[in-house]
Amino acid sequence: MKIAITGGAGFIGSHVVDAYISAGHEVVILDNFSTGKRENINPDARVVEIDITSADIDLLFKNEKFDILNHHAAQIDVRVSVNDPLFDARLNILGGINLYEASVKYKVKKIIFASSGGTVYGEQEVFPADETHPTRPLSPYGIAKLTNEHYLYYYANNYKIDYVALRYGNVYGPRQNPHGEAGVVAIFANKLLDGTQPIINGDGKQTRDYVYVSDVARANVLVLREQAKGIYNIGTGEEIDVNIIFSMLRETVNPQCEEIHGKAQKGEQKRSCLSYQKIYDELGWKPQMDFTLGLKQTVGFFYQQI
Repeated sequence: MKIAITGGAGFIGSHVVDAYISAGHEVVILDNFSTGKRENINPDARVVEIDITSADIDLLFKNEKFDILNHHAAQIDVRVSVNDPLFDARLNILGGINLYEASVKYKVKKIIFASSGGTVYGEQEVFPADETHPTRPLSPYGIAKLTNEHYLYYYANNYKIDYVALRYGNVYGPRQNPHGEAGVVAIFANKLLDGTQPIINGDGKQTRDYVYVSDVARANVLVLREQAKGIYNIGTGEEIDVNIIFSMLRETVNPQCEEIHGKAQKGEQKRSCLSYQKIYDELGWKPQMDFTLGLKQTVGFFYQQI
C-alpha cells in the first residue's frame, strides 16, 4: 500500500515509517521539520517537506493517490497547549481537518490517527482505563486529540472512510527529543548523561503508562488490517511514577545525582494507565518490551549521541 505519514521524521513517526517499510509498503513522509529530524528518515522513504495546515495538501493528495493516511504530526507539548491554546488548536485541530478533507476528496481508504490515552481520559475513575472510560481531558492538547477523534467519526459516518485512533500511553525510546518538555524518560536520561540536574515536577508521584516505541510501531502495522476500526488503547496496563523513573535512571547513569523536586505543572494529571485488552482481543497486540530493558536501550541511544 501507499502510505502518507505526517510527522514521519519525528520520534514516533520515524519508527512507524521503519515498520511500514519493513512490512513492504511504499511510504511518503510529510513533515515541515519544525521538530522532526532528517537523521531519523528511513532512506527507503520519500520525503515531502510540507506543513499539514498548508493549502498545498490538497494538490499533494490529488497527485499521490494515497491508500492510507497515518497522521502523527502534532504540537506534542501539553504545557505549550496550556500556555497557548490557539496555537495548539491551529495545528492539532485545523491541521487535522485539512488532511481529512483531502483524504475524503481523493478517496484515501483509511486514516490512522495518533491520539493520546494519557490525556483524553483526564483523571481516571478506574485503572487501567479501557476505551469506554469517560473522556475529560485536562489540557487543550488532550481536547485537540479528542476533537480529532470526533471528526474522524464524523467523516466515517458521512463519507464511509475507515479510521483508527490509537490512544497512546507515554511513549518512550530511541530518537525521543530530550530537549523539549514531552517525554520524562528522554529528558532525565539526557540530563543525567551530560551532568545536568533533572528536576522532578511536584512530588513525583504522578504515574504514567510507559510503552516502548517499537511496540507502538508494531500496533500501527497491525491496524492496517481491514477489520481494524475505531479506537484502541496502546499501553501496558501498568503505572510507574516519576520518582521511580528518576531512581532507575540515576542508578544506571549517575548514582551521585541528587533528587530535586520543583513546582507542579498546570494541566498535568495525577495518574494514567491504559488497558490494551481490546486490541489484544481483536488483533493480538500486546506490549513486548520489558520496561527495565527499554530504559537501558533508551539510555544507550542517548549515550551514543554524546
